[in-house]
Amino acid sequence: MEAMQSPALSLHLHCFPVNPLNIYITHKQFSKIKSSTQTRPVQTQNPNKKHQQFAEKDAFPASLPLHKKNPQAIYKDIQRFARKNQLKDALTIMDYMDQQGIPVNPTTFSALIAACTRLKSLTKAKEIHTHLRINGLQNNEFLRTKLVHMYTSCGSIEDAKRVFDECTSTATVYPWNALIRGTVISGKKRYGDVLSAYQEMRVNGVELNEYTFSNVIKSFAGASALKQGFKTHAIMIKNGMISSSVLRTSLIDMYFKCGKTRLAHNMFEELLGRDIVAWGAMIAGFAHNRRQWEALDYVRWMVGEGIYPNSVIITTILPVIGEVWSRRLGQEVHCYVLKMKGYARELSIQSGLIDMYCKCGDMGSGRRVFYGSRERNVVSWTALISGYVSNGRLDQALRSVVWMQQEGYRPDVVTVATVIPVCTKLKTLKHGKEIHAFSVKKLFLPNVSLTTSLMKMYSKCGVLDYSVKLFDGMEARNVIAWTAIIDSYVENGCINEAFDVFRFMQWSKHRPDSVTMARMLSICIKIKTLKFGKEIHGHILKKDFESIPFVSSELVKMYGSCGLVHSAESVFNAVPAKGSLTWTAIIEAYGYNSLWQDAIKLFDEMISRKFTPNDFTFKVVLSICDQAGLADDACRIFELMSKRYKVKISGEHYAIIIGLLNRSGRTTAAQRFIDMNNLSS
Repeated sequence: MEAMQSPALSLHLHCFPVNPLNIYITHKQFSKIKSSTQTRPVQTQNPNKKHQQFAEKDAFPASLPLHKKNPQAIYKDIQRFARKNQLKDALTIMDYMDQQGIPVNPTTFSALIAACTRLKSLTKAKEIHTHLRINGLQNNEFLRTKLVHMYTSCGSIEDAKRVFDECTSTATVYPWNALIRGTVISGKKRYGDVLSAYQEMRVNGVELNEYTFSNVIKSFAGASALKQGFKTHAIMIKNGMISSSVLRTSLIDMYFKCGKTRLAHNMFEELLGRDIVAWGAMIAGFAHNRRQWEALDYVRWMVGEGIYPNSVIITTILPVIGEVWSRRLGQEVHCYVLKMKGYARELSIQSGLIDMYCKCGDMGSGRRVFYGSRERNVVSWTALISGYVSNGRLDQALRSVVWMQQEGYRPDVVTVATVIPVCTKLKTLKHGKEIHAFSVKKLFLPNVSLTTSLMKMYSKCGVLDYSVKLFDGMEARNVIAWTAIIDSYVENGCINEAFDVFRFMQWSKHRPDSVTMARMLSICIKIKTLKFGKEIHGHILKKDFESIPFVSSELVKMYGSCGLVHSAESVFNAVPAKGSLTWTAIIEAYGYNSLWQDAIKLFDEMISRKFTPNDFTFKVVLSICDQAGLADDACRIFELMSKRYKVKISGEHYAIIIGLLNRSGRTTAAQRFIDMNNLSS
């Protein structure tokens, strides 16, 4: 890992005003901006460049001499342009044919519609539809079905529904499939529309086929509609379609997305002749449910069966490898990518490799992949910036935003969302304002996630007014935004205002959730206010949040910080399923009240009951030993942490025990820990 600290650098995101909440640019500033952009031109196409005027001899030279007597030659020219996605040229010929009164056949329109579906151009779609009406083909059921699919691909479900409603033969499955398929791929959470169309098909007695079920299940998976998924699974069994590998794979995907991993596993076990799509569904499903090791096990199993990962599976497993810090496995995948030369050129795989190495703490390899690639895009730049952030190189992350723009790439929403927390951590108000202005200019706002990040950034920089203005200006708030404004007030010492916002939140449509409750309890711990703590406890009991581990642990700590150890014990004993979080909380509560020996006994009891302490538990217990001067217990606990539980020892852990040993006069032992720390860093 590279540990070089980058010097401060001014972030230059091009022509950003100083105050993003009051954006005005003077004529002088505009001139300066214009001159600066001219000095560093970006290679782009000129939008004002006029297209070359259409000429008959250039458009269809083969058909021109006999175009009135031989329209088939013209049809071939139009179809040729359509296959090349040159719709503008094809439509120019269509205009000419309309003027000459030459009819166009359905096959030609089919080619034009297919090209428009690929290009997803709604303007061109409506032009083609107009020509189709001019030619009197609006009642052709085959073309109507293709029109439905075309409009949905272009993102206009309304136009697709209008064409569908004009169909006379809705007893056939094909128009229905086109409508459902388009609604699913529109990506606008239209689960209700899909369900309505599916139910109407069944009422009208339309014979459902494999394609219908595949699209319906995909919609249920996206909406996590498990109940409807069960019903559809039963209908498939009843209709004798469950043997289809395509439908079984769709069911695997649905069950995973609904959190039913065992059902997905059972479907996979029953599948004969597993192809790479089925394996990919299992691997992606385990990754989606954060069961990383199972995902990697299935990759090994798949390779053992003689099926090697394709680019989709590689893109899926690279983030998984990064999450489990398996750098060696990541290197094996990287070697496989290099061996399959086509994969190495795919930008999605390059970005995945950069992200994987950075998550594993190997910034050097991540940078080599990035700078070794011939092509880059916004995603690969964002992966590198995110890597700098995760490895604590915040200045370098800001510097990369500048370099990214110098190469002609403009940050997208994900890039901005990655950089705002950097400004928050560094408390760089100037850079934060620049990014805010950039977001306004690029129409990234209103975006609840970005607005919330900006609120946190301004509050961290001490500009509470900006946080409040952003919150007040939000059109669509959510629980996260409410919690962010509460944090903003707390950050700036306005505790009473924070509780006022909490009370207002209870009257809004976004009622406090478990995270908000835990956040309010942490505020009570910070200021040691028992009155507000009991008030929050009442709300927790009312909402039945007391069984949630992170809520109950905050409640235990709150009573402990306010000196009520017995109340903390009562809450702890009432938790039905205790975990390391709850045990750590009661140990910390004892520590708040200087009950050092009791806290150490509780830690030993936790271990004897087979609960696994985490790194935070060890930090709490070592801090208690430090405050109580219990050097022997600290050494014993440190050994447990490193040898028995294999917890990654941080510099903070070392600092606690080294300081304790030095104060106890055990300088030789302290030096040994200093040497261990130096070797591990």
